[in-house]
Amino acid sequence: MKAERAGGKPCLARFHDWLVTLAVLLLASAGVGAPAHAANHIQASLIAESSPAPGGATAIAVRFVPEDGWHGYWRNPGDAGLGARFEWTLPNGVTVSPLRYPVPQKLVISGLMNHVYKGEHVLLGQVRVPAGVKPGTRLPIRAKADWLACTDTICVPETAEISTDIVVETGTAQPGERARFDVWRKALPRPLGTLGAFAIAGGKVRIGIPLPSSVAIADPWYFSGDDAVIAYAKPQRAYRDGETLVVEAELADAGAKPERLEGVLSIGSGKGFELHAVPGTVTASGEPVSGGLAQTGWMAALLAFGGAVLGGLLLNIMPCVFPILSLKALSLARAGESEAEARREGLAYTAGAVLACLTLGGILLGLRAGGASVGWAFQLQDPRIVGMLFLLMLAITLNLAGRFELPGLGGASPKGAFSTGALAAFVATPCSGPFMASALGAALVLPTGAALAVFAGLGLGIALPFLL
Repeated sequence: MKAERAGGKPCLARFHDWLVTLAVLLLASAGVGAPAHAANHIQASLIAESSPAPGGATAIAVRFVPEDGWHGYWRNPGDAGLGARFEWTLPNGVTVSPLRYPVPQKLVISGLMNHVYKGEHVLLGQVRVPAGVKPGTRLPIRAKADWLACTDTICVPETAEISTDIVVETGTAQPGERARFDVWRKALPRPLGTLGAFAIAGGKVRIGIPLPSSVAIADPWYFSGDDAVIAYAKPQRAYRDGETLVVEAELADAGAKPERLEGVLSIGSGKGFELHAVPGTVTASGEPVSGGLAQTGWMAALLAFGGAVLGGLLLNIMPCVFPILSLKALSLARAGESEAEARREGLAYTAGAVLACLTLGGILLGLRAGGASVGWAFQLQDPRIVGMLFLLMLAITLNLAGRFELPGLGGASPKGAFSTGALAAFVATPCSGPFMASALGAALVLPTGAALAVFAGLGLGIALPFLL
């Protein structure tokens, strides 16, 4: 437990808090709390999602279930509390990643702001096994977990030995476990994939968070992952500056000059975003964000879809896709087919572009759901894919120069049109333009179905000139 930051309470009250803090920490370090025969008020268990293949990994969950009236704590508990601690015992070569926490809740008691979980909460990590492990090997995963269980009036340090065994097999998860872990993954804050900025003035910090204006927000609150940076219990102010949400909070130390901030932005209904920010320029004014929703979900999805279609349409005049569009243009120039053939080619080209965008979008959403901070055009961060695209562009250049015929691309057939549309969408991903950034930014925070519709809209926009 941590005492309140200086500057808020009388000396006697702060001394009392310090004594309580010291007592709880001593009990926790000694493993003493409730009597040995007493059951924990928060039950803990360890669960693996699948049986990983040799050299593979599986998601692992630490599940906490508090009794009614009891709560646990986020990794930074706030003004008072204690986050969970784990001591792992693992077979040789097996590793466990740092655990990720769901979006916390606010709890204010006697002027102290706590970052808590009042119901079931699940921490997620990843267990990776060595490549040399034989299939069928059973690997015991063990941990000693310590945490603080509290009500609004008392706190009890608790401990438990949690364990599970994973069997090295094929890496396939049971459908029931996959569904359960998917629910837990949705409770994690989503990675933004873009750095925010913060500015300090007058004892306050303004944090600029890149968040499309179409994203629905209710009761925004910044949970600082850094200890003793902001005054947790002080009010926060949120306002909009275009596609940036700004949160203003009071510093715990008016003279503090942090080099970096990290934490979680809560936007209501248990949803939130992981935030990393560096010093920069942040506006001091904007449109205030109230406790209500900025826009309904369907309206946000509809606006994002429209922006994606317009953004995809404008990509056709960007240099990124010129080499591919030239293939289609030559195909049209050579074409002497009937109107029905032209229609089939247009539909095939559209299908290729839409399917490519849906595939890339689906992979992107899957990676982000697993905790990766990736954005659009993530595949072009892989040198192997860049190398393959280089060779492909070289082949297209030689093809246009008449050195040889490149089968399956640009040909006057539905198959060639489909391949050309898919390639056009694939190589267009590093490009950006009007409407596109906002639409794709919204797609990354919308529900999965709505997000895929936005990606499909991008493919439709790319193909729209040829479809028409």
